[in-house]
Amino acid sequence: MRQTAVEKIAEAHRVEGPARPLRAGDMVSLRPRHVLTHDNTAAVMAKFAALGGVRVHDPRQPVFALDHDIQNTTAPNLARYAAIEAFAREQGVDFHPAGEGIGHQLMLERGYAVPGALVVASDSHANMYGAVGALGTPVVRTDAAVLWATGTFWWQIPPTVQVVLEGALPEGVTGKDVILALCGLYRRDEVLNAAVEFTGPGVASLDISARMSVANMTTEWGALTGWFPVDGVTLAWLAERQRRLRAMGHERIKDADLVRWRAAPPAPDPDASYAGRITLNLSALVPQVAGPDAVQAVRPVGELAADRVPVQRAYLLSCVNGRLEDLEAAAAALGGHRVAPTVQFYVAAASREVQAAAQASGAWAALERAGALTLPPGCGACIGLGQGLLEAGEVGISATNRNFKGRMGHRDAHVYLASPAVVAASAVAGRIVDGAADQASPAALPYTFERRAAPASESMDEEAELLDGFPGTLTGRLVFLPKDDLNTDGIYGKDHTYRELSAEEMAAVVMENYDPLFVERSHPGDVLVAGRNFGSGSSREQAATALQAHGIRLVVAASFSQTYQRNAFNNGLICIACPELVARLWDETAAEAAAGTPTIVPGGELEVDFVRGTARWGHEAFRFAPLGTVPQALVAAGGIEAQVRTRLSGHATV
Repeated sequence: MRQTAVEKIAEAHRVEGPARPLRAGDMVSLRPRHVLTHDNTAAVMAKFAALGGVRVHDPRQPVFALDHDIQNTTAPNLARYAAIEAFAREQGVDFHPAGEGIGHQLMLERGYAVPGALVVASDSHANMYGAVGALGTPVVRTDAAVLWATGTFWWQIPPTVQVVLEGALPEGVTGKDVILALCGLYRRDEVLNAAVEFTGPGVASLDISARMSVANMTTEWGALTGWFPVDGVTLAWLAERQRRLRAMGHERIKDADLVRWRAAPPAPDPDASYAGRITLNLSALVPQVAGPDAVQAVRPVGELAADRVPVQRAYLLSCVNGRLEDLEAAAAALGGHRVAPTVQFYVAAASREVQAAAQASGAWAALERAGALTLPPGCGACIGLGQGLLEAGEVGISATNRNFKGRMGHRDAHVYLASPAVVAASAVAGRIVDGAADQASPAALPYTFERRAAPASESMDEEAELLDGFPGTLTGRLVFLPKDDLNTDGIYGKDHTYRELSAEEMAAVVMENYDPLFVERSHPGDVLVAGRNFGSGSSREQAATALQAHGIRLVVAASFSQTYQRNAFNNGLICIACPELVARLWDETAAEAAAGTPTIVPGGELEVDFVRGTARWGHEAFRFAPLGTVPQALVAAGGIEAQVRTRLSGHATV
């Protein structure tokens, strides 16, 4: 069988799995080139110790970069950072301190992510590495600890969707506009939990920074990874990276690498099998804006500008849009004007190198003259940490990648996403404006989708064979959350992500961003049922473990973010997809859902039979696909930590 680029790269890193060429659906064990952890390294260290870890399996594989909470100079955070640095020094692991840059930017700048490499991170925006032809995909904290201990992790090969880019971007339209346009069509589910491979003549019109923006936000589009082909643009960028790295004393990109990538770049087979094919005409795009409070609510900026939406805060920062090209575009959009007196404009470069380049080009000084409040290179307000967080009732426009309710400040604030130029122009105007207002706004996005292959059969009519220790049945009161795309910020808010809370404390705050009364409305032992793409957004593990702490043993949804499923099964929390049950509940609770009730208890228990693959509510039974042996084994073991401890017991080198 002919393979996609993602399947071929995964196969090149295979340790265990089918001996034949890999294809979508295969469960495999892979050995990635690198695994990035950031501030969550401290949590991974604790998990590594819990596994019995003493020495990291391969010290060249992990990379540590402190980037999320770098404005926090309290004693506990500084102690945490010092402990991470000491552990890196002890283990011989590459360490990048606070202020050096956002981890994903550093993975590309410093040559860790290169064509054909599998590079993962315990952060959901690892997709960004696909900009240079690497296979970048997120893992979770527990996976990272297992990687430190064993060098490998489990992965299911996703279906691949081909995205053909035609034409070229008009002046003033950016890579951010490309991915926002695609996210606006997200609700069709064409790429949910899929790999996305970009191709077509339009790729050549995108510089590497634009490709980074697009690949980064394939996460928000719902994909597991976004991959760009290696072409002349990629090779020129890599050659420049090699020159800079050599000046720093690093040889991560060698002459032989450049020769190899030029002669035989990683690529799909010409007749590879794709689950679908999307075509996007870049020439017809205009600047886009997403929001408020949803990445999928996308409109042309010119259309939204007519609403004269006032803004109080503007943000130019993050791994998706904090590069030199972004800072220069924003500086140009300011037109020499100062930001409106009613607006606070926050700027942070993606790395120290980017900031130095912006200072040399004059862009940094132009932003400062306009009244920008400059912050150190890091995530900051994007993750809801540090200066500039939104207050209740405020509106922000941001060049970040997420605008989930409560993520960048108060849950009663509102956030829109746009390109750096639109953010800067809006900061000057005091309201959302289109920096290219003379461009016509099309009535529909220039997008087509063609399904190329039917999804593989899930054997819905077959009975499952259960492993010892996995429950045959499970029963609990049904609690319905009438919400699609319920993200991890809603399940477990950013205010608690980097706090070490007890199980009791986690249970007390679960779902507070989604429904502050959830803990009162639900009880231990309930079965939680939700809509499509449950657990989208960040890779924070507590979005699974907090539900467990509250006493939830089973989550049913129409579909899940695969990263959320990794977290859930890695911690022994069962997830099943049963879209027919969810559709029935939408019908049954339509009036309450329309009234805005976030947590509904429709009455009755849900009885789940894992052998027959049925979920029975009242007199109706709904089918779901049987769980495979990998998730069953994780649940039966009590989670992957217990599983790996058993596997590694007696190995003194770990």
